[in-house]
Amino acid sequence: MILSAKFVVVFKAKIKVLDPSYFQIAQDLRDKALSQFNCLKFEAVSENNFEIALSYWYSLEDIQAWHQDADHQVAQAIGKEQWYQSFSVEICEIKKSYSS
Repeated sequence: MILSAKFVVVFKAKIKVLDPSYFQIAQDLRDKALSQFNCLKFEAVSENNFEIALSYWYSLEDIQAWHQDADHQVAQAIGKEQWYQSFSVEICEIKKSYSS
């Protein structure tokens, strides 16, 4: 676990259809978040038409900057129209973490 992460963004979605463009756009956006927006770690899993993605961040300002990124905004619009039936986002503060 990343000890310096202070926030986690929890993205949950009911999948409508993930076309081939989805996978490339998702990978490009993950790379961009990690390299340009101080995202510390990104994890995602999809199963039974449901997706959960967790991203870990230093600050709320980094999360806000990422949310406002033009490429991310385009992907959000496509997601609402094509990829997802519904989705939710939760931003949680990490109070304690440990691992073994």
